[in-house]
Amino acid sequence: MAIRKAVKGTAAVASGGLVAFYGLTQLTEYRKRQARLSRVEAVEQVNMAFQDELPSRQAQLTALRATQEFDVLVVGGGATGSGCALDAVTRDLKTALVERDDFSSGTSSRSTKLIHGGVRYLQKAIVKLDYEQYMMVKEALHERSNLLNIAPHLTALLPIMLPIYKWWQLPYYWAGIKIYDLVAGAQCLKSSYILTKTKALELFPMLKRDKLVGAIVYYDGQHNDARMNLAIALTAARYGAAIANYTEVVHLLKRVDPQMGKERVCGARCRDVITGQEFDVRAKCVINATGPFTDALRKMDDQKNPNICQPSAGVHIVIPGYYSPDNMGLLDPATSDGRVIFFLPWEKMTIAGTTDTPTEITPHPIPMEEDINFILTEVRNYLSPDVEVRRGDVLAAWSGIRPLVTNPNSKDTQSICRNHIVHISDSGLVTIAGGKWTTYRSMAEDTLDAAVKAHNLSAGPSKTVGLMLEGAKDWTPTMYIRLVQDYGLEVEVAQHLASSYGGRAYEVAKMAHVTGKRWPIVGKRLVSEFPYIESEVQYAIKEYACTAIDVIARRTRLGFLNVQAAEEALPRIVDIMGKQLTWSEQRKRVSSTTLSHFDAPVLTSPSDWKRGEQELSAAKQFLYYEMGYKARSEQLTDTSEITLTPAEVGRYMKRFHKFDKENKGFITTVDVQRVLESINVYIDADTLHEILNEVDLNKNGQVEFNEFLQLMSAVKKGQVSANRLAILMKTAEQSLDQTEKPVSVDRSGGGV
Repeated sequence: MAIRKAVKGTAAVASGGLVAFYGLTQLTEYRKRQARLSRVEAVEQVNMAFQDELPSRQAQLTALRATQEFDVLVVGGGATGSGCALDAVTRDLKTALVERDDFSSGTSSRSTKLIHGGVRYLQKAIVKLDYEQYMMVKEALHERSNLLNIAPHLTALLPIMLPIYKWWQLPYYWAGIKIYDLVAGAQCLKSSYILTKTKALELFPMLKRDKLVGAIVYYDGQHNDARMNLAIALTAARYGAAIANYTEVVHLLKRVDPQMGKERVCGARCRDVITGQEFDVRAKCVINATGPFTDALRKMDDQKNPNICQPSAGVHIVIPGYYSPDNMGLLDPATSDGRVIFFLPWEKMTIAGTTDTPTEITPHPIPMEEDINFILTEVRNYLSPDVEVRRGDVLAAWSGIRPLVTNPNSKDTQSICRNHIVHISDSGLVTIAGGKWTTYRSMAEDTLDAAVKAHNLSAGPSKTVGLMLEGAKDWTPTMYIRLVQDYGLEVEVAQHLASSYGGRAYEVAKMAHVTGKRWPIVGKRLVSEFPYIESEVQYAIKEYACTAIDVIARRTRLGFLNVQAAEEALPRIVDIMGKQLTWSEQRKRVSSTTLSHFDAPVLTSPSDWKRGEQELSAAKQFLYYEMGYKARSEQLTDTSEITLTPAEVGRYMKRFHKFDKENKGFITTVDVQRVLESINVYIDADTLHEILNEVDLNKNGQVEFNEFLQLMSAVKKGQVSANRLAILMKTAEQSLDQTEKPVSVDRSGGGV
């Protein structure tokens, strides 16, 4: 009743703003209606040859070399670059795309995983009466709807809860969220609604209940960003675009235009990063879609070009799925420093982020400990006190570089452009920069419209609205049942394949090997707790995966979900890829280097590709630095402070001596194995070595008592969780104590 009164009391205040924005919405809708109708008609006219079998990477490289001249060469294989390639090729333009790393290896795989219009941008638009911000939100909401339709297997609706702890905030946020619905118009996913305190806690039981007034729930979309990016690129390839990852631009090609007498960009000198071979790719138009690296290509065009990219780092963390409901996200609209934090279920885990701090441009951004702790602190503010979010619960962390840009076309070149910009240089280089993931398609459309006009290309309007992406064609919400019935896959595995590959999941299932078990019949998992199976590694190669990093980071998302699980899966992944790609034994060989002793340099030159043990070392290095393993491992070091009481030290000394029978002051794998065998527990030597290695801080092959105390102190403080040695020793101690207890005369039956 109190909530209703509060809402009614502010309805009159909010109505003026609602009516104004509604009128604005209808006006812009009227102006765009005819354009939309023509786009829908254009989509129906995409009758180009569609390749059911993807060309191999080698075939794509051959096409890049052999084609005399492309209409469009796109540099950059992120969401925007792949979107440009798809837009160009469906306009019947001869299209090429090169990416120096892997598709989606940069910012496009490191997002918050939301497909959204931007609630915070709408708030700014209303408060500041900013029409540009409003139009950016409206465009994003239109693109949100389109993306949910063209890739239903990779996307889903996600309700997001906005908890309210002050009465005055309820009508304020309610009015804002209702305007968000209204701006979406007919493309509103579901209507937002208000929850009482009781209902909010029922739907989100982890929520802090003290002073909670109620909550507002609104809807946005969620997706698997890396696989979405890949789907866009693969769709372009199936329509005939020549695309190649691990192909970098060495320099731009130029020729003098006889009519204008000026140099014009006419292609690029490219290098296959894997083989080191160089070749020219000629094109009438070159599009710079390199995200944070925009300025590097602009300076290849003209060294005098000023920098327009102002990079900002956004860090995310992944914690166990039990910290959030399966189908309800959380939004903190005002953190302690004014930022916005999302707390969302994703891939059966919980993702939290993001930060927004200035950074340097680097191809290998590293999540910093202070950013991880900031996110954890903000999350704790909204969760119940009995839900302890520990530092040790962070399973993975990553940093993505958001390429904020200044507009070189504007007189005020210092101000950040809120939307994307398209710029054409004097030599004809087309640059697309800024924007957001959700609007990649409209960004690509604007870019190609500008390119077609500037370079007099023969092409019609964009045809990508409603154009189904890779895997969407034969997908249905229940197709996983057929995968279970027809192939004998586990239900969880079948659901994962359907949501990752859509209609192409059947191809992955056909590659799956027999398990030799009664159930599942096929589908050997890479690691037991995740639904990724070995045949996905084989299929990843068809999707242009060239390295183990491509598999753990972008074809599967294992590296983004749990770095330790990804590390465990690496040897098998490298072995499968080695057989498929005929790698040498030297390249495949499992490195004995541990994560805490990483000193291998980043692999950047062709000669590095020939280095022994390179594949596994590079993948471990990726996990260690870019996926947060380094920050995680540093929670337990040989300088960690021991904060245990005397009673706790005594208890742990007793436990340690259960294993250290000879009072050596340390334990080895032999000691642990002996104790485990005495309680009929058997673990292979390699696994035991891994378990002890996690705690062996000075890496001498043994765990000293002081190291054990540092471990238990870190566990107590929440810096380390689910440590295998700690749990193993506790369980063994309990079993030993149970067997060592004297049996009473009564229980023995009396005796004689």
